[in-house]
Amino acid sequence: MVSYVSVLLYGVGGIVVAGMALLVAFQEKLVYVPVLPGLTKSYPITPARLRLVYEDVWLRSSDGIRLHSWFIKLFPECRGPTILFFQENAGNIAHRLEMVRIMLQRLQCNVFMLSYRGYGASDGYPSQHGIINDAQAALDHLSQRTDIDTDRIVVFGRSLGGAVGSVLTKNNPDKVAALILENTFTSILDMAGVLLPFLKWVIGGPGTKGPKILNFLVRSPWSTIDIIGQVKQPILFLSGLQDEMVPPSHMQMLYAKAAARNRQCIFVEFPTGMHMDTWLSGGDHYWRTIQQFFEKHVPKTGYDIAAAGRSTL
Repeated sequence: MVSYVSVLLYGVGGIVVAGMALLVAFQEKLVYVPVLPGLTKSYPITPARLRLVYEDVWLRSSDGIRLHSWFIKLFPECRGPTILFFQENAGNIAHRLEMVRIMLQRLQCNVFMLSYRGYGASDGYPSQHGIINDAQAALDHLSQRTDIDTDRIVVFGRSLGGAVGSVLTKNNPDKVAALILENTFTSILDMAGVLLPFLKWVIGGPGTKGPKILNFLVRSPWSTIDIIGQVKQPILFLSGLQDEMVPPSHMQMLYAKAAARNRQCIFVEFPTGMHMDTWLSGGDHYWRTIQQFFEKHVPKTGYDIAAAGRSTL
């Protein structure tokens, strides 16, 4: 009997050790997916394909990593508002261009699209600390531009991008006017148990059960639930109720945490919205929701109206 127990214990121990080794070795490949299966790291298209007015912007992160981005203007003289857009974890900024094309027209804004390190044409390898530095470099660049209204910079993050945007907005109360989160998770610690259910007993956020003995191994925890309550700017939460990746309850928890301290929070649900297509399935309601948020927190100025009139001449 003792031998069987010993074999069982050794077997369980071996599984735990193997699981720890896999987690340590491959976690970045699970969290960050710069290249979609069957595709290459390069951009399949550029904004020029969609006849958008843009410039290639090259930045240096604080640790010296060279970053690529696109600054897309509604028209050459458009001063804002300007959206600083942070994408999901998979693919690159070119895969979001069709959505951004519609965003420009519906919201009458500019859009700055950053390629995280290791994504698209940017150098380096993705990590939480590195991407936070990348986001700061993008915001610092926008804040120093003279061709936009720097008082109307809005951070927009979807999924992983929401985690990135939350940290940036919290750290820059004087540079970011407002924050929009779409289908964002509470933390990677919580998502580990969603994507790999057996991990929920050893990895998890503050609200989960279990000993969480492997939390220390997670290098990119992206604990948005611990950040969002510190954001003082207005926040718009856009939640797709058919999200097949991030449980909609994560967005509800983020809203509850934020709204407990911030009275400028709005939560809007889209019944047919999935993780990647809420902007599409939400239709006019989706864009009108953001328009109304803009009208309240980054309203048009007389210059916007005059410049728009000149652009149509």
